[in-house]
Amino acid sequence: MRLSDLQHKDVINIIDGSKVGNIIDIKIDSNGNMEGLVVEKSKFFISMFSTKDELEIKWNQIEKIGEDVILVNVKL
Repeated sequence: MRLSDLQHKDVINIIDGSKVGNIIDIKIDSNGNMEGLVVEKSKFFISMFSTKDELEIKWNQIEKIGEDVILVNVKL
């Protein structure tokens, strides 16, 4: 799977079913392992919870990568 494939998927929080946002980048450690995803927050999360428009989702917070969505477990 390529980054461009991931960028077309919605990121959904399994805690409340809300859309977190869309992937804009990935974070890779010095050994070349993927640490997580950088998500551009949806307008709801930007206005309600913070002024920062990006959110880093750690690899262990990703529950499932499906055909159309990526399910994550993020407590905001």
